[in-house]
Amino acid sequence: MKVDKELLLRVGELARLKLTEKEIDEFVPQVKEILENFSQLDSVDTKGVKPSFHPVELKNAMREDEEEQCLSNEDALSNTSHKKEGYFKGPKAV
Repeated sequence: MKVDKELLLRVGELARLKLTEKEIDEFVPQVKEILENFSQLDSVDTKGVKPSFHPVELKNAMREDEEEQCLSNEDALSNTSHKKEGYFKGPKAV
């Protein structure tokens, strides 16, 4: 693929970027190098290699649920003064 000023201007236009001449002069060799590296990857023989969607094994990081004794109603309400008839008392919602 030919990488030149026109290509970068077109890509910049599609990405809604206003590239300066200095940026274009800086980006042309960088984009060429990137594309060359990808063309090297294209030449690698991958026949017989299973596709890998995640390089690291995915596993559940959550702990197992374990049944435990629950707080009693009195214990749950013991540290608040905002209670009424066995429930937490909150502000009125209108």
